[in-house]
Amino acid sequence: MGKRDQPAPLRSRIVGEGMEAPADLLANPQNWRRHPREQLAALEGMLEAVGWVQRVIVNRTTGRMVDGHARVELAIKRGEAAVPVLFVELTEAEERVVLAGLDPIGGLAETDQARLGALLEGVESGSADLDAFLQTLAGSDEPGAGSGGPPAGIEYQEKFAVLVDCKDEADQERIFNALTGQGFNCKVLVN
Repeated sequence: MGKRDQPAPLRSRIVGEGMEAPADLLANPQNWRRHPREQLAALEGMLEAVGWVQRVIVNRTTGRMVDGHARVELAIKRGEAAVPVLFVELTEAEERVVLAGLDPIGGLAETDQARLGALLEGVESGSADLDAFLQTLAGSDEPGAGSGGPPAGIEYQEKFAVLVDCKDEADQERIFNALTGQGFNCKVLVN
C-alpha cells in the first residue's frame, strides 16, 4: 500500500481527565440505555472487589455524560466523593453518535466460550452478586451466551428504536440505505 492509499490518522477527541464529584456530572437526557437490577448489582460487586478500572466519559462541549451513567448512579448511591472522568470534545451531533453506538458496537463482540471458561476457572471476586453473574457467563446455553449478548438471567429488550436527526431527505435516504444494506430492519417515520 503506497502513502497515498493510507487512510488519514484518526483524531483523538480526548481533551482531559480528572476526578469529579459524581453528583456534579450531568446525565445525558438522550441516554437510551436502562440498567436492570441484576446489572447494577454485578457492577457494584465489580467496583467493590476491584475499584475503578474504567472512566466515565463527559463531553466538555455540552457538559453531559456519554458513557458511565450506571457507574455514576452507583457512586452517588454509595456516597463516593469522586469518580474518574475522561473529557472529550464533541459536537452535539457527534455526542449523539457516540451515545447511540458505543455500547451496541461493544456488544457485537463474540465470545470464545473455551477461553472464557478457562479465564473464569477458580475466579472469586468476594462479591456474591458478581460471582453469581460470572457463573452465568461460564456455561450458559441461553440465547446470547457466546454471542456477545446478555448472559442467562439478564433480561434484555430485543427491539430498539434509534432516532436519527437528518439534515435533509438525501441524508435520510443515505443513512436508511446504509443501514438496510447492513441487514438492519429500518422504518422511516416522518416527523
